Amino acid sequence: MSNQVPRPQLASPSSSPSCSLTRRELLQRSGMGFGGLALAHLLGEEASASEASPHAGVNPLLPKQPHFAAKAKRVIHIFANGGPSHVDTFDRKVALEKYAGQPMPGETPRTERKTGALFPSPFRFQRYGESGLEASELFKHTAQHADDMCVIRSMHADVPNHEPSLLLMNTGESRLVRPSMGAWMTYGLGTDNQNLPAFIAMCPGGYPIQESQNWQAGFLPGVFQGTYIDTKHETVEKLVEYIHNQRISTDLQRRQLNFIQHLNRMHQAQRDADPQLESRIQSFELAYRMQGEASEVFDVSREPQHVLDAYGPGVQARQLLIARRLVEHGVRYVQVWHGAGQPWDNHDDLETRHRALAGESDRAIGALLSDLKQRGMLEDTLVIWGGEFGRTPTVELPKEGSNQGKVNGRDHNHWGFTMWLAGGGVRGGSVYGATDEFGFKAIENRVHVHDLHATLLHLLGFDHERFTYRWAGRDFRLTDVHGRVIRDLLA
Repeated sequence: MSNQVPRPQLASPSSSPSCSLTRRELLQRSGMGFGGLALAHLLGEEASASEASPHAGVNPLLPKQPHFAAKAKRVIHIFANGGPSHVDTFDRKVALEKYAGQPMPGETPRTERKTGALFPSPFRFQRYGESGLEASELFKHTAQHADDMCVIRSMHADVPNHEPSLLLMNTGESRLVRPSMGAWMTYGLGTDNQNLPAFIAMCPGGYPIQESQNWQAGFLPGVFQGTYIDTKHETVEKLVEYIHNQRISTDLQRRQLNFIQHLNRMHQAQRDADPQLESRIQSFELAYRMQGEASEVFDVSREPQHVLDAYGPGVQARQLLIARRLVEHGVRYVQVWHGAGQPWDNHDDLETRHRALAGESDRAIGALLSDLKQRGMLEDTLVIWGGEFGRTPTVELPKEGSNQGKVNGRDHNHWGFTMWLAGGGVRGGSVYGATDEFGFKAIENRVHVHDLHATLLHLLGFDHERFTYRWAGRDFRLTDVHGRVIRDLLA
């Protein structure tokens, strides 16, 4: 049977202008009218059917099983974009205090900008929990959960530039288009809630550097790409544009969508079931389903006052509370960016800026960990904190003739930096690896970003070497041809 729709017949130029019509002419001229009746019949039938479109294909976001039993079922990735200083947060270096203002002895690793003498941290450190984890005053609320945290002090990346380092951290590849960690995760696991996106990236005020490439699907089907939410907005209507249709009822929307999807499936069938068309079809369905649940999950005013007080005021508090509500409602991967651009990129006046940035987020991060733990969710929710790299232990020197502010900032440092993990099967109350005595370079139990990704996938139930996608004649994976699972990070 042909899938082509017959073209309506036009009246012949020689047709008689007479008002009298033969039966054949009547049927010919009423063709479009009968088409309208057929359309109404189709809409009526589909409206009385189930809520899901009867022409819909298999939903690629339905829950799936990983390779083996997973410790973590969901992820909240708190991204301190711009590069927080490890020697001012979770990697205290007494040698910086001892040799303050002196040149660093030995060979100084190459940095992006010119740096000078050793620069001690302006922040006080103290020990927390039974584990005795050292952390600075910047994250005193977060550090209350020291015994749930696994701090990696020996991270290292490839280059001291934001763009490739952001892509490496998010996609495992610093130069080419590759799927993001969240896209890989939703491809492998699907999601537990079909009424919300499986992967959400929240960043207040606009995009970070590299924009949507940080949560791209790459060569995976587009349905696995992250959904961006600008959390500077407070109301659901502004957080998610067009979440409510003010003109027609939900029932009529369903009937319209069923007919549109019927045409979409016909269109797709003629194009070898194009996966990009499948992604578009699924996005229509998701947008329809979101109308009900998104209004609830993004509305933090539904929380009791003591929870709101625990997280505190401000954008960071609100988006971290939304993150908890999202994973609680079955969203698989939530990425929480600090803000547009690279807010933690403090080349000068680091003391003031780092204090302000930590002040915006520390209390809420601590509240998030407490909240997850009280709800019994921390044990299978993996929380990640960190940036794309760290910062130098030497002070950055201003360029000649520049208008740089106070000379108390730090340059980019990919040679050694810190990230921490909590929940989701990690070994709480532990520190793994170390940088040198000044904090410049990872020297003990070094962890590359590929190793981190391999370990995260293991916690999620995947063998990173077997977790692949066939594209362009090759089996690709998040870790490319690298990576090893760091067993000492596992509980």
